[in-house]
Amino acid sequence: MKRSRFLIGTISGLAVGANTDHVFARALAAAPLPGLPGAANRVLVVLNLQGGNDGLNCVVPHGDPHYYQLRPSLAISQSDVLGIDAQLGFNPHMSALKTLYDRGMVAVVQGVGYPNPDHSHFRSTEIWQTAAPDRYEHTGWIGRYLDDANLPQSNLFNGVSLEPILPEVMVGTKVDVPAIASEAAYGLRIDRNPVQRQAYARLVNDNRLPFASPYLAHVMEIEDRSQRGSEELPRLIGGYRPAGAYPATPLGRSLALAAQIAGSNIGTRVIYEQHGSFDTHVNQLAVQNRLLAEFSDAMKAFYDDLAAHGNDGRVLTMTFSEFGRRIAENGSSGTDHGEASPLFLIGGGTKGGVYGTAPDLTQTNMGNVRFTVDFRSVYATILERWLGRPASHVLDGTFDQIAALA
Repeated sequence: MKRSRFLIGTISGLAVGANTDHVFARALAAAPLPGLPGAANRVLVVLNLQGGNDGLNCVVPHGDPHYYQLRPSLAISQSDVLGIDAQLGFNPHMSALKTLYDRGMVAVVQGVGYPNPDHSHFRSTEIWQTAAPDRYEHTGWIGRYLDDANLPQSNLFNGVSLEPILPEVMVGTKVDVPAIASEAAYGLRIDRNPVQRQAYARLVNDNRLPFASPYLAHVMEIEDRSQRGSEELPRLIGGYRPAGAYPATPLGRSLALAAQIAGSNIGTRVIYEQHGSFDTHVNQLAVQNRLLAEFSDAMKAFYDDLAAHGNDGRVLTMTFSEFGRRIAENGSSGTDHGEASPLFLIGGGTKGGVYGTAPDLTQTNMGNVRFTVDFRSVYATILERWLGRPASHVLDGTFDQIAALA
């Protein structure tokens, strides 16, 4: 029977499911199926640019006059764009990412979206995370991959979320995923007080309680597991020494921890984190430029660190955002909820360049960029070309792959 996602809980920095029989140990992930590429020590980092990143001011169509007509105050000046070619370029605050692009480490996939797009943050985020635009699904696509990959049940860290709440994308039915906001916050607060721990154990096991519930036993197991996990994780990653300095931003700190986890070979296959909010209805230039600079600088530090340890080739980062923004600016120096937008594939086996069709600002969907690449095609490419698992085991349907991965 499938585990309901509502059995997933979060307690002071730890989010786990109901299955609590793990033993904390180093373990390599399962090998890919015969005939599919992928190595057992490959890692996927999924980075959510939360809030709806404006793709047109991120990957700028500076060769299209309609862009400047529709955004008289928000458009990025042609002289400021970090040019890719005569038509496209990066936002000027993304110079660090442009450096990675020039090294062939960044693939830009244009026009990514899905049919009949939803403009709600909540529903569209759910669609991207579950890979189910046409139905409500209680597991995430990464959770289903982790279930399918036959990973060692003894390893708690097959997947890791570097956020305080477990995202839906990581929810599966077999593999539990911890939510670790930071190494220091991982565990229960009562773990640090032996008296409280003993009192808690007595309460959970007290037969005099006027009711019986199997969930009390689960709660106790979660408590015990978090305590052991918070002791084990520092030992597993403690030998890793970052090469260089990360930006002193939440994303910089999160990616520094991601490098420790990926570089320590503890069997982690997928790491999730998020950055934002990119919900720029007002004052977009200041907000988005700051967030893009933080993303760009942190990503450059991350891959420089990985490269210094020989890990840049085994860590692939995929960004996504629940939607882009409308083409025309609004009356508040911002943009409203839109549809298709670019995403980035960085490092790993990326074949750098631009993929997909450039946005057509004249052939729109009610003023929004039309999608030309189904996001499930990107997922299918990653599943089969990077993680070495059949996409059909995870996604409902068959989707064309893109050529952005070796």
